[in-house]
Amino acid sequence: MNLALIDIAIIGLYLGFTLLIGIYISKKASADLDSYFLGGKTIPWWILGVSNASGMFDITGTMWLVSMCFVYGLKSAWLPWIWPTFNQIFLMIYLSVWLRRSNVMTGAEWLKTRFGDSTGARLSHLIVVIFAIISAVGFIAYSFKGIGKFSSTFLPWDLSPDTYALIILGFTTLYVIKGGMYSVVFTELIQFIIMTIASVAVGIIAMTYVAPEQLNAVIPEGWKELFFGWTLDLDWTGVIDSVNLKIQEDGFSLFGFFFVMMVFKGVMSSMAGPVPNYDMQRILAAKSPTEAAKMSGIVSLVMFIPRYMMVAGLTILALVFLGPEIQSSKDIFDFELILPYAIQNFIPVGLTGLLIAGLLAAFMSTYAATVNAAPAYFVNDIYKKYINPDGDKSQYVKMSYVASIVLVAIGVGFGFLVDSINDVTQWIFGALFGGYSAANLLKWHWWRFNGHGFFWGMIAGLVAALILPLALPDLQPLYGFPYLLAISLIGCLLGTWLTPAEPDEVLINFYKNVRPWGFWNPIKEKIQQEDPSFEGNKDFVRDMTNVAIGIVWQLTLVVIPIYLVIKEFIPMTIGIGVFAITSFALKKNWLDKLRD
Repeated sequence: MNLALIDIAIIGLYLGFTLLIGIYISKKASADLDSYFLGGKTIPWWILGVSNASGMFDITGTMWLVSMCFVYGLKSAWLPWIWPTFNQIFLMIYLSVWLRRSNVMTGAEWLKTRFGDSTGARLSHLIVVIFAIISAVGFIAYSFKGIGKFSSTFLPWDLSPDTYALIILGFTTLYVIKGGMYSVVFTELIQFIIMTIASVAVGIIAMTYVAPEQLNAVIPEGWKELFFGWTLDLDWTGVIDSVNLKIQEDGFSLFGFFFVMMVFKGVMSSMAGPVPNYDMQRILAAKSPTEAAKMSGIVSLVMFIPRYMMVAGLTILALVFLGPEIQSSKDIFDFELILPYAIQNFIPVGLTGLLIAGLLAAFMSTYAATVNAAPAYFVNDIYKKYINPDGDKSQYVKMSYVASIVLVAIGVGFGFLVDSINDVTQWIFGALFGGYSAANLLKWHWWRFNGHGFFWGMIAGLVAALILPLALPDLQPLYGFPYLLAISLIGCLLGTWLTPAEPDEVLINFYKNVRPWGFWNPIKEKIQQEDPSFEGNKDFVRDMTNVAIGIVWQLTLVVIPIYLVIKEFIPMTIGIGVFAITSFALKKNWLDKLRD
């Protein structure tokens, strides 16, 4: 892509500014591990929340959302539930409070508060450390290939994708290692501002170029409808015939059944709590449990409106101006072409540089958050615990530098070794996340569940997730989730029932501090023998009601910007009304009742 001098200057200024921030605040970050990985638990909740939103505003996810919006229209608003995006609502309502009450540094260290220091606890600790490190390596390798392809498409110099990837990953790694969480959070704050400006600008440009009549002429009936029946009933015949093939390949034709499976998987995964990545790190870095909850809440509030203005804007520009070309061509269309096509043809000079800087920022914020979060598991949970327990603060921070560099080097090396890592990362993340839900769900809600049950449940789920794609290669990954959940659950139950319960002291301390709801009555009774005034958590109904309201609230933040960009003002007004009602309900029944 040929860029004007002003666009190149904007990109250069952005890159230079992020590096300066990392260097400037490096002294504050290097005080100790708590400062390096958690910002000393002094960063305001709203800054952590915006930083977290920035980390989730990734290039790959955004382009997937554009392709889904292109094909499925308003129904694409439901599809991110497959991740699921509404896990942020579970965190916001109650899980962030529970997690932050532990006052630890990593998810692996948190397990000690739940299972103590028994053999089972150490095994569970080990499996979570492995989970965190391998998933980080897989993400870095995926990022290496992804940012290389992105940069070679958009940046004007004649460099190979791998060379571009080395430069940008090296640059980002430098400021992350130097400044720790302080630099990650405050650079992400700047990056989010850039991304928001660029996203809103794309939405406004699309509204300027595309009239409702033009859009109606290039979409099938039902494209603007949010709700659906058992089948999708979206026929692109005569509009863009090849899109029908994509719908068939995606496996979304029985949309009602797909939706039920998506909600089931999403609820199970969400109730299990966050995986050990930057999302969990932001929760543990909050000043208090209530600030952790508010931090998780602001993520949805600030992220979805600008992101979906960009998604909807790119979608309708492509539909109106690229759609006829796709229909007339016999070639298979690559949906990744939507972004470069829109930038080259509709984004003016100056804003092009800002938009590319914003997309680079989206990548860098996600990558930076991962590189900052993952080494904590090695340094805090392996090096400090087993290798050098009596080291001083400076030794631990220096080891954090080394761990970050080694982690990035392994991830980049893996990226060099393969031509396309999409299938590989699907295996890595499918295996890791497939075995996560059952064990992590039970750890919150069942007193008898122990460290051995956690370990064997995770192992059973991970092994099953590796075998399932070989045994059933044509099975849609979402439809494989019930099998993985059942196998992992069997491992959890056998591991728990065949080994002793954790000591009462461990369970009592955990229940008194974290105060989860669930099957904890035997432990509650033991506490009440010593303290008759103690009451267990009776908030299950209220929490689940707030979760349901919160999911509707979050969905309105997705559909309002889409309706705005496509100029459907009546449903947009209804969406705003539902947003106002659900916001009021959440304030009264959640925010006003938050307690540390």
